[in-house]
Amino acid sequence: MLKIVSAGVLSLAAAASAMAAGGSVPQVAAGQISEATVKEGTRVLSLDEFEGRAPGTPGEEKTVAYLVEQFTKAGLKPGNNGSWVQDVPLVEITASNFKPLTIAGNGTSKGYTIAKDWVGVTYREQPRADLAPSEIVFVGYGINAPEKGWNDYAGVDMRGKTALILINDPDYMSETLEGQFNGRAMTYYGRWTYKFEEAARQGAAAAIIVHDTFPAAYGWGTVESSWTGPQPHSVRKDGGADQTQVNGWVQLPVAREIAQAAGKNLDDLIAAAGKPGFKAMPLGITASTGFDNAIRRFDSKNVVAVLPGKTRPDEYVLHTAHWDHLGRCTPNAAGDDICNGAIDNATGTAALVALGEAHAKAGPADRSLLFVAVTAEESGLLGSEYFADNPTVPLNHIVGGLNMDALSLAGPARDVSVIGGGKSELDDYLKAALADLGRVATPDASPQAGYYYRSDHFSLAKRGVPMFYVKSGQDLVDGGREAGRAFEAAYRERAYHMPDDEYDPNWNWGGVVQDLQLFYRLGRTLAEDDKWPNWLPGDEFRRIRDDSCKGEGGC
Repeated sequence: MLKIVSAGVLSLAAAASAMAAGGSVPQVAAGQISEATVKEGTRVLSLDEFEGRAPGTPGEEKTVAYLVEQFTKAGLKPGNNGSWVQDVPLVEITASNFKPLTIAGNGTSKGYTIAKDWVGVTYREQPRADLAPSEIVFVGYGINAPEKGWNDYAGVDMRGKTALILINDPDYMSETLEGQFNGRAMTYYGRWTYKFEEAARQGAAAAIIVHDTFPAAYGWGTVESSWTGPQPHSVRKDGGADQTQVNGWVQLPVAREIAQAAGKNLDDLIAAAGKPGFKAMPLGITASTGFDNAIRRFDSKNVVAVLPGKTRPDEYVLHTAHWDHLGRCTPNAAGDDICNGAIDNATGTAALVALGEAHAKAGPADRSLLFVAVTAEESGLLGSEYFADNPTVPLNHIVGGLNMDALSLAGPARDVSVIGGGKSELDDYLKAALADLGRVATPDASPQAGYYYRSDHFSLAKRGVPMFYVKSGQDLVDGGREAGRAFEAAYRERAYHMPDDEYDPNWNWGGVVQDLQLFYRLGRTLAEDDKWPNWLPGDEFRRIRDDSCKGEGGC
């Protein structure tokens, strides 16, 4: 049975509740999933000529044109009031001419090199970012959570100061999913997005996160590639004036040297930060840096397609995947500087086309099927955030949805990984589909990574729309869990957000087709059903959905 609890844990009690609430689900026939469609789409979208599919580049133009062509070929219709696209206004800030990050005080001064030791950006739309010597305050995990009785900023005035912040949550090292911050399962408080947002709310001049591979769930190479070069952001009315002057990361050894310069031991600071009642610690040393910014404003595009329903066309089942990647990034040893993003997320984008094609071949369902390829996920879910804020159909007309991000090329698996399971009545539909396909659900294998908060389903879920996020399993038919873990680890270490995420003609596509057959059944079942699945009672999104459903024509 499926379960839930915070970000991706399966609980039998919640599963039982979901089954009781949801009842039976319709039976649907298998879809005609084309391996050729998803394989060719992945190959094309990850070609060098697409330049890594960065928003606002010629690579975006090629991507959008290709998707419109493929959605048309698949038999879908324009999904935004007769248009295939939705404009997403963005501002791109590209930093250059970096001064070192200089740490000074207690009779010492040392400068750290951009990319090698640290990375930094600004969200302020201004031609120059200058961080004058700013006192560093160690703020632990940088969390202000009144409902948990936890405030790392209590009693400290951060105005003009630099926050030194740990990644993840205070209890991420737990072996269980029990704890004030859900144990090993990351909460939103553990995400870098939250930490920068909270530092800005506290009035900090700068926010620097300490990178550590396990709690971050990726290596320094991923940080370096993601946080250097052009950085798209949502357009802000105040031009980002309410943001910190500098947001950045430092390598773990650099953080140790910063602590040492302050007469502290980083391990001791980390231990203190994990205990209730932690108090922020001014370190008595300063940070300073500066860099130039080139600013460009442009409209990126979400691509929107629809297969209209035959009996209830104003009710929708949503499918999402992000088409963007990082563009040009830090070169690898061979000098390749294109982050092609073949797995992340040419696979999911091509899968979106393949699913649309399969549904069109099956003919219209009772409800409409909406397919949205969103932009700027890599920059903080910007495209899905914009879609959720400016939906092409009312959110309370969306029955539920499915997000696809970075499908696995490890081969067929006996299981699927459920991210955010046990949260909603969607579990009924997943249970039925898995039973039909002879597969099983397993809990998120990396709950500390916080995947529930790292992809586009979250933009819809936090506004009340029930969303599936089901990932490829790791119990491989060929090699079992050991082989599944090895494939995932190798991808994270060698390719994720790096130039080596390239198309491989020798990939085994059996697992992708297997997963798409599951995704087809999930979407089709929702589209043929007449129920409106909701979040389970007590879930963080239940009240939001209930309020949304009170609107005209909703739910």
